[in-house]
Amino acid sequence: MDYGPWSINKNMSQPKIAIIMGSKSDLNIMQDAADVLKELGVAYEITVVSAHRTPDRMFSYARAAADRGIKVIIAGAGGAAHLPGMVASLTHLPVIGVPVKSSNSIDGWDSILSILQMPNGIPVATVALNAAKNAGILAAQILSTADEYLVANLIAFKEKLKQVVEASAAEMEKQ
Repeated sequence: MDYGPWSINKNMSQPKIAIIMGSKSDLNIMQDAADVLKELGVAYEITVVSAHRTPDRMFSYARAAADRGIKVIIAGAGGAAHLPGMVASLTHLPVIGVPVKSSNSIDGWDSILSILQMPNGIPVATVALNAAKNAGILAAQILSTADEYLVANLIAFKEKLKQVVEASAAEMEKQ
């Protein structure tokens, strides 16, 4: 199946979630979103779209996403971190921003505040610094409102999290 010029990971069926980042250097963080989506059985596409270096690409990507079947966009960016907000201004789709602590970042606060402080009318859901995994889970939860199969996968995923904590507690309580 052809996913068009945007996808570098043709992992399943038609992608429902787009994972975009301002630079390939953000991939080490954004890969966590891809990994959790794969674990949950959610098809995604992943690519680089820079708000500052490739604004035309950003415009065309954001405007065409819904027509390609994308339901949620996860956008990670560091530094000035304009990508999530600019993409949100160009589409009706929900956008989840992942602030990334980059090499030119001020402890990540610049990225957090750039994504968090959106003006009224252009919302961007924002997760913690470098928390792409949470962005992937949130995107799956948004999709699950219309997908019972995904609801079951999310319940099982969260049950595994619970079991890991209970096993850790039992191990510590033995000592």
